[in-house]
Amino acid sequence: MILVNNINLSLDTDFDNLLKELRQHNAFKNVNLTSARLYRKSVDARHKDKVHFCCSVIVEVLNNEQQAIKKIKNSQIFNENPYKYEKCKKDVFEKPLVVGFGPAGIFAAYTLAKAGLCPIVIERGKDVASRTEDVFDFWNGGKLNPESNVQFGEGGAGAFSDGKLTTGTKDPRQKEVLRLFCENGAQKNILTDAKPHIGTDILATVIKNIREEIIALGGQVRFSSRLEKINFKNGKLVSAEITSSGETYTLFCSSLILAIGHSARDTFDMLIKNNVEMIRKPFAVGMRIEHSQKDLNEFLYGSFANHKALGSADYKLAVHLPSGRGVYTFCMCPGGEVVNASSEENGIAVNGMSYSARNSKNANSAILTEVLPCDLEGDDVLEGVRFQRKLEQNAYKLTKGKGVPIQTVNGYLYGDNQTPSICPSIKPQGVFSEISEIFPDFINSSLKEGIPLLSKKICGFEGGSVLVAPETRSSSPVRIVRNDEFNSVSVKGLYPCGEGAGYAGGIMSAAVDGIKCAEAVIRNLNSN
Repeated sequence: MILVNNINLSLDTDFDNLLKELRQHNAFKNVNLTSARLYRKSVDARHKDKVHFCCSVIVEVLNNEQQAIKKIKNSQIFNENPYKYEKCKKDVFEKPLVVGFGPAGIFAAYTLAKAGLCPIVIERGKDVASRTEDVFDFWNGGKLNPESNVQFGEGGAGAFSDGKLTTGTKDPRQKEVLRLFCENGAQKNILTDAKPHIGTDILATVIKNIREEIIALGGQVRFSSRLEKINFKNGKLVSAEITSSGETYTLFCSSLILAIGHSARDTFDMLIKNNVEMIRKPFAVGMRIEHSQKDLNEFLYGSFANHKALGSADYKLAVHLPSGRGVYTFCMCPGGEVVNASSEENGIAVNGMSYSARNSKNANSAILTEVLPCDLEGDDVLEGVRFQRKLEQNAYKLTKGKGVPIQTVNGYLYGDNQTPSICPSIKPQGVFSEISEIFPDFINSSLKEGIPLLSKKICGFEGGSVLVAPETRSSSPVRIVRNDEFNSVSVKGLYPCGEGAGYAGGIMSAAVDGIKCAEAVIRNLNSN
């Protein structure tokens, strides 16, 4: 097989008949193609009068492959190496624990189950169906459930986002993550899209299906069960204490993958009390900006904006300020909405979400700026957690708990609180507020300097748009220190994993880290 990159194809290309299309393409002149399939597809909209797809394709040829490569530009031999799950070679009496059932925990548990280890998963929140009921009740004006919300429950925080599967890493395990998602109900195009996404509506079914596979392989998933304490002796993990239905019980274990997510603040407290080494790490805070998806499509795609082959347009922007601090967009949700992602009473945190169709009228994205360890007071490892919580409480106090703070961009930047050109999507309601009162000066000054610079890159980015605040949970403010074998440096048998532990930044990277940690558990068991 041959991989060919940088093949430009029309938006009208019939990808169901790709072989026929490529046989007519100039790149394959004098080459006898026998088969073709799409490997990667992205939209090239740099020239608004010629928006097209830029593709990588895998082809087979009738004649000698080496001769064909000499004729085809940007081509190379392609060998598929599917991921192979390692088996545990020994009988293990104590089942490994996985704490947390977000992307990292799901893929860690699945990998352990494929190894024949029958893991026990502990998840403080509810199953995804019950959790969805709690979340929608909250968004419709009901009471927050601190144990079942956008942050806690089956699927983790990613279950109520856009289901984006983009990542900056190139780990070969990514293909296996995508394959497993597809096998359990995700759209097939995530295997080939350069910016794959599933969507909140489909992701819920996919997560449930993978859970059922884990159980079929001998694993257990215990919902509404919270890790209260870890016990260790001579630096080695011996057991974990779990609370469920008001009662606490002990599970003896020598391996525990800690995939708790970035919002398990009480678990961070417990780890500190148990002298598990943690360090501060940089994180980011800011707000969501919401604007017209129609206007965005027209600016980015020009006359092609309504082409049936193009979905809702997206963007990714960043600027570096003279101060050395950066301001950037994050987790952009085309055709989506802004949601209340709070997990603590008397606090407000927001996030973005899209369904699979991405057909809502508004687009939104986080606009964030960095918070460095040196920006925080004192020496406490958890000062970043307190900083996040303070912003969330400030937002709650600003609206007197009556809704989520919103403001026009021009109001925040220039004090010109004109009527926005869009209807904010936040539920159950937004409350027009002076958002600057939420943040300290160094955050406000960076955002107010950075937003106009971002606006120069996309026409209409500022005007008439709405800000929704605060976005505080983009990443964990701490890192649970681990060694090259993914083991905590403090407790042998404890494997910090995923976003909450400070080793991932999104669904895909968290899932890959979950697989890596499970591999480390299997290696350790096989070597003893």
